Amino acid sequence: MTTLAKYIFLVITLTFMSCEDVIDLDLPAAAPRLVIEASLDWEKGTLGNEQTIKLSLSKPYFDADGITAVIGSSVKVTNDTDGTVFVFIDQNNGLYTTDSFIPILNQSYTLEVIHNGDTYIAHETLMPVVDIQDVRQSLEGGDDDEALDVTIYFNDPIAETNFYLLKFKEQGDLFPALFDLKDEFTNGNQMSAYFEKFNDEESDEEEFVSGDVVDIQFYGVSQQYYNYLHILIGQLNSGGGPFGSTPVGLKGNCLNTSNPSKTAFGYFRLTQVVQTSYIFQ
Repeated sequence: MTTLAKYIFLVITLTFMSCEDVIDLDLPAAAPRLVIEASLDWEKGTLGNEQTIKLSLSKPYFDADGITAVIGSSVKVTNDTDGTVFVFIDQNNGLYTTDSFIPILNQSYTLEVIHNGDTYIAHETLMPVVDIQDVRQSLEGGDDDEALDVTIYFNDPIAETNFYLLKFKEQGDLFPALFDLKDEFTNGNQMSAYFEKFNDEESDEEEFVSGDVVDIQFYGVSQQYYNYLHILIGQLNSGGGPFGSTPVGLKGNCLNTSNPSKTAFGYFRLTQVVQTSYIFQ
């Protein structure tokens, strides 16, 4: 390499090295808002009396501190037909619990949360779910005919419109895969849904192999919760690509009746759920 070439190479190298500056983004910080995680799920075959509601505060995107638990609030759920009130006791860690809830299918309930002088109200109906008829593995059900998938089968009721939430989670994974389903075009017929994984070095995801265990949760949900889920799942799966879902403000059903502009995040849902697990052969 000539002396001139060495000099040019050194200048280019130093130039690129000098460009490695850390950029601090000055993002606008919104005031913390109440986050209400009120999922009252009644598993078939249980009493459903033990329920938990979690309250916390929202945080800035780059805040690395832990979740800010909300304590000292008033939380209760009321049966809208007979007026029975179920008080959720503050556990001083952001969790509010009861062991006296009475789940009734197709019954509407009202959630009331009082926090810092503001009253949050939400309405929801406890929806039933059908049983899972069968769980099978195959190579044909998914998008890749060389990758194993797991499929559940269930019989949709014919006399009503139904909406479902389905969770698949391989044991050891951090998060489940979520699917929203409705019987608009399959009312009264057998329905199915499959879960398949692909080899992906970037996400460390691997295809299913013999011995893998998948936990499955199948929920009956209301139409309004289905609409909320449909937007949420669409945004989660968009991946940020050019053809992904356009991000929109996602509002739950917990309304601040004291100060409507100060809305809460989260959702009050009531569901019946069936659970099972599948071991790949």
